[in-house]
Amino acid sequence: MLNTAFTPRAVDHLVLPVVDLETCRSRLTRLGFTVAADARHPFGTENACVFFQDDTYLEPLAVGSREDCLEAQRQGNVFVSRDHAFRFRRGEGLSAVVVKTDDAQADHARYVEEGLSGGALLRFSREFRFPDGRAAQGAFLLAFAADLRSPDFFGFACQRVNPLPSDRGGLLVHDNGATGLARIVLVEENPSDFQYLLETLFDQREVAAHSFGLSIQSANAMIDVLTPEGFSAQYGQALSMSERGLQGAAVVIGVADLGVTEGCLAANGVDYRKTGARLVVAPAKGQGVTFAFEELK
Repeated sequence: MLNTAFTPRAVDHLVLPVVDLETCRSRLTRLGFTVAADARHPFGTENACVFFQDDTYLEPLAVGSREDCLEAQRQGNVFVSRDHAFRFRRGEGLSAVVVKTDDAQADHARYVEEGLSGGALLRFSREFRFPDGRAAQGAFLLAFAADLRSPDFFGFACQRVNPLPSDRGGLLVHDNGATGLARIVLVEENPSDFQYLLETLFDQREVAAHSFGLSIQSANAMIDVLTPEGFSAQYGQALSMSERGLQGAAVVIGVADLGVTEGCLAANGVDYRKTGARLVVAPAKGQGVTFAFEELK
């Protein structure tokens, strides 16, 4: 039975598969981000996150132990299995959008009922190290949502069972002036074919259709699903779409002062272009997906 009292979910973080964390750290630092220390998951993947003031973050994800990842796949770990498949097909990019939840088990039941479950719940914990030497243990429960027609994108609800401390010190301060996620951009030939997956993931039935595709407002960021032509028009980037299905195309970061961001990119020798009111940086090794910056109003 569908929920009739919808409260749009907030984005928690984005999963960004990369070839290795060293290359990724170098690239993201050049873009002006402060990157957290490397951290290992118990199932073989590892990350080096970028945290924002709005309680969202980017999760660049690499394979730390291939043996542990293969064992996790054998045991039915959806997170690792989807990551493995994405790497085989795409290499680097944006593979998943994650929403916040207080009850991942209820979300899993809802995804199953709607025929959109991506697989079994996943519970795990990992250590987080702060720049000042402190350490904390975080525990998480994940519920997965997916559409079989879209092999290169999925979503999941993340319950912070044992939340990490919100005080992350200098990790929230970025040379490029970034303060949080403004938009997540996906591309598909016919965006409305995947509208229901996104409506279910974000618990949001109000969808704005427009000439470039459609947009869904989450509690803290806009999700745009554009046609390839719409993406090219808005971001000045051509995107090759050889197959159907949602494809992660761009991460749009909100900044306090676009002039500060432009100065940072220029000083670090990063190529960018001005497209409308945005600064757009094309994908590069260790980045994998278009990054754009727009000034918060």
